[in-house]
Amino acid sequence: MSKTSESVWMECLSFIKDNIKPQAYKTWFEPIKPVKLSGEALTVQVPSKFFYEWLEEHYIKLLRVALVRELGDQAKLIYDVRMENTYSSNNAQTVKIPSANRNPLKSQKVSIPLESKRELKNPFVIPGLQKVKIESQLNPNYNFDNFVEGDSNRLARSASMAVANKPGGTSFNPLLIYGGVGLGKTHLAHAIGVEIKDKYADKTVLYISSEKFTQQFIDSVKSNTRNDFIHFYQMIDVLIIDDVQFLSGKAGTQDVFFHIFNHLHQNGKQVILTSDKAPVDMQDIEQRLLSRFKWGLSAELQSPDYETRVSILHNKLFRDGVDMPEEIVDYIAKNIKSNVRELEGVVISMIAQASFNRKEFTLELAREIVDKFVKNTKKEVSIDYIQKVVSKYFDMDVATLQSKTRKRHVVQARQLAMYFAKRMTKSSLANIGNQIGQRDHATVLHACKTVDNLTETDKQFKKYVEDLTKKLTF
Repeated sequence: MSKTSESVWMECLSFIKDNIKPQAYKTWFEPIKPVKLSGEALTVQVPSKFFYEWLEEHYIKLLRVALVRELGDQAKLIYDVRMENTYSSNNAQTVKIPSANRNPLKSQKVSIPLESKRELKNPFVIPGLQKVKIESQLNPNYNFDNFVEGDSNRLARSASMAVANKPGGTSFNPLLIYGGVGLGKTHLAHAIGVEIKDKYADKTVLYISSEKFTQQFIDSVKSNTRNDFIHFYQMIDVLIIDDVQFLSGKAGTQDVFFHIFNHLHQNGKQVILTSDKAPVDMQDIEQRLLSRFKWGLSAELQSPDYETRVSILHNKLFRDGVDMPEEIVDYIAKNIKSNVRELEGVVISMIAQASFNRKEFTLELAREIVDKFVKNTKKEVSIDYIQKVVSKYFDMDVATLQSKTRKRHVVQARQLAMYFAKRMTKSSLANIGNQIGQRDHATVLHACKTVDNLTETDKQFKKYVEDLTKKLTF
């Protein structure tokens, strides 16, 4: 019986399966598909260039032994790498890469540069015409299966699941998910969309950042197609807008979004928003829009507690098919406390260091990597840095913070910057005033006293101080 690519690969898999752990086999070998057998050369398709590089780095010896057993000493393995745009399966490309370890020509790795654009396929279809297919812009890697639930995110995750099961049919409309950087807002937003697309194939789902939405609106005004822009968005069944706080100060964009929101809501369509702050804390957002944000549910994502951090690490390691001693997992969880992104970043760094330097996972290596992460996140606290952090928190630029305007929210931001500069730097009052809009030392002193008084009497202002303290001290 003549050999085929399928039969050869099945025999190879049988051998490989007996020599590695089940989870690693499932992660790194089950996705591989045999494509072609030509003499002693077997071509297999792998999902991505990263996948190929991981195989070459970690399983090259095992693959060599398995192939030589089936095809002899001259066996070659050629990778057919499926290069995909993460956001669209329609852009798949392939590039054949002979394995350098088997190819006598020692071919270098080859990659095809892909278009990195993720332009919204916006047909501006006028209502009444038949709907055309709209690319959802969703990332399928962000789903509910790999979102770890804990006390810090249970409400947000449960509400997201409810919306995904019955879009537009719950009281969670709109659903606003808010919280700090790296806590999973974008992950949850995508997960809702992915789940809805899976359950309701007929629904039109669109994910877009508020900045992209704003730019599209500006372009539509320039090209005199504002009504078409509105009509297009009124066709969407599930609209997901990420980082909605960036609509702050953009009156025209807020106005058009207000009309789109009303239309969608009145017609039973689902709106999902993410933000780095609750509606009550958003500056320069029209009250009529803020009131709409409060119609549904605002669900906060908080920093994960220790137990959740451990679960996140275990989940990440399980997905990557990696075993790590429990004492190392415990050390990472106890020392990286701020967000999920940094937890996963430490694991990726651990895997990379261990594989590149042929090191075992050790507590010493964990300490070394965690120390680097902590140092990188503890930025130098200078007056310039304080002004940048405070300005970003209040969605304004530093020039506005330093300006002569007496608008209440700008004055408060300026006073907070002076207050933290006095508390966290060794600069004199005169130097602080000079750097923050060329004020004198008496202005700085007055600002510090005002902040102290408002912190004691104004609940909202106290929250500003607490939030900024966290941002500046981590």
